[in-house]
Amino acid sequence: MLMLITYDVNVTTATGCKRLRQISKTCLDYGMRVQYSVFECELTPAQWVDLKATLLDIYDEKVDSLRFYHLGSNWKQKVEHHGAKESPDILRDALIL
Repeated sequence: MLMLITYDVNVTTATGCKRLRQISKTCLDYGMRVQYSVFECELTPAQWVDLKATLLDIYDEKVDSLRFYHLGSNWKQKVEHHGAKESPDILRDALIL
C-alpha cells in the first residue's frame, strides 16, 4: 500500500532540529522524498505499523504535526502530478540495497 506522509516540525530549538532530522531519516528508510516534508512510502502492513509507531515516538505533539494519507494499492489512479519535477514511480525508481 502507498502511504503519503507529511510533517511540520517546530525547529526554533535544538531539540526541534534533532526531531526534524530523525523524522526525515526515518521516512527515508521507508520511502522517497517527493517534497521537503513529504514522503511516498510503499509499505506492507507490518512496515506501516513500525513506521507509524517510530514517527509518533519522535515527534512532539505539542508543537509538531504528522499527517498520514492512505492511498492504498491502487494509488497510481489517485496521484496526479504537474510541474518541474518528474513524479517518481517509487517501485521503479527506488534504490534497494
